[in-house]
Amino acid sequence: MPRQHHETLPALPAALVEPLFGRVRQISAIMPGALGAQGSFVALNNTVSQSVPHLHVHVVPRTRGDGLRGFFWPRHRYASDEEAEGYARRLRDALGTIS
Repeated sequence: MPRQHHETLPALPAALVEPLFGRVRQISAIMPGALGAQGSFVALNNTVSQSVPHLHVHVVPRTRGDGLRGFFWPRHRYASDEEAEGYARRLRDALGTIS
């Protein structure tokens, strides 16, 4: 993921597009197995609906009947910081298994 600030995808230098989307591709590939999902949804906003003015990509785990409608999915807070870290750890562990 780019550590330098780029507000939108058009502002991202061409040399950083593949590294960013290569990683997004990897995350979307490992997410179902790591989190017990059936697939994933990948999205990115440019300016409109971009609540954080920094380029970022949403990779959301999907299951049939999960309530996703367009770009709107039911959002829930983690029960604790430990629960959030558990999901992050499972994704990191799964990413560590691919080359």
